[in-house]
Amino acid sequence: MHSVLFICSANICRSPMAMGLLKIKVKDEADDWKIESAGIWAYSGDPAAVNTQIIIKARGGDVSSHRSQPITTSLVEAFNLILVMERGHKEALRAAFPEYAPRIFLMSEMIGESLDIADPVGHPLEDYEHTSREIDLILDQGFEKISQLSKAEAV
Repeated sequence: MHSVLFICSANICRSPMAMGLLKIKVKDEADDWKIESAGIWAYSGDPAAVNTQIIIKARGGDVSSHRSQPITTSLVEAFNLILVMERGHKEALRAAFPEYAPRIFLMSEMIGESLDIADPVGHPLEDYEHTSREIDLILDQGFEKISQLSKAEAV
């Protein structure tokens, strides 16, 4: 079983977008993947941003039932790979959960980069589109690494 947890700030824009895009990418193998998202400073129960929902729906996915959730120890423990959007997220998570630091990566590290993914919150749909293309590119180019790091090791 593969397991990936996407993390952003409030869990309403980037991380549900990444979650939705990866679910679309692996839809033919959905039973082999556990994909969720959370936020460093998220409130519980907020829906994904309308523009995030529009973008995922246009690509054949659905995040309309998504509700934000803050990061917890049980979530961190439950996932083999944790992908964050910004260097500050990575720092914060590695400080809060040092024993799980080897599972925590900046999303762009999946393609050998160290770049933050800009938060489109409060911006027009075009900015959400830009962010979705950036995330999609990383998911495509980094899929082999994501697949490898997210796979549960045989016990």
